Amino acid sequence: MGVFDFLKKEGQSAADAATWAKAEPTPQNETKSFVFSALPKTLAELRAFPEASLQSPYQTAALTVAALCRYGEDREAVYEMLNFLKGPEPLSNYEKQFLNDRLAGKLYKPFSFFDGATPGNGYAPAAPCRITVSSTPYSFSTENWATLYVRSSGADAPRPIKLRKKPSTGQWFLNEIQCLSDIRVPEAEDPWA
Repeated sequence: MGVFDFLKKEGQSAADAATWAKAEPTPQNETKSFVFSALPKTLAELRAFPEASLQSPYQTAALTVAALCRYGEDREAVYEMLNFLKGPEPLSNYEKQFLNDRLAGKLYKPFSFFDGATPGNGYAPAAPCRITVSSTPYSFSTENWATLYVRSSGADAPRPIKLRKKPSTGQWFLNEIQCLSDIRVPEAEDPWA
C-alpha cells in the first residue's frame, strides 16, 4: 500500500465517521411494557387509552395486540380498531381474510402475548393485562419504518409487527400483523398433554 492509498483510506475512514456521527440514533434492544386494566371492546374505548396518541411504534404494537383479543366476540369492532391503528390505509379484504385464517379456532393467540398467559391456563392473562414490546438493532433500519416484537408464551421466538411512521403527524401506524403464526395449543385442547 502506497502513501497515497494510505491517505485515501484514512480520509475515507474520517468521512465515514463523520457520516455516522450525523446519523440520528435509533433505539436498539429497547423494551417497553404497557398495562391495560381492561382490554378495549370498541374503538371509543381504544381511543381513550393514552397509548392511542400513537406517538411511538411501541404504543401502536401494544394496542394492535389488545384490539385483536376482541376478535372472537366482535370482528367488526376489531376491524374498526385496526382501521384506526392503520391510519390512512384501512384493512383490505385480504387482511381481513388473513385474520380469519389465522384466528379461526385459535382465538387464544392474541392473549398469549400478555403476562401470565400460558398453555396450561388456556392463555388467560393475569389482570391487569401487561404486554411487553421489544426492538432489535435492526428494528429501525429503514427510515419511517419499524419492526417490533412481542413474545408469546406459546412460541419459542418473539413475533413481529411491522409499523410505519407518518412524518407529517409523527404518529406510528400499523402496517402488517406478522405475529399470528401458530403457537402451542392450550393444554386443555392438546391430546398429547
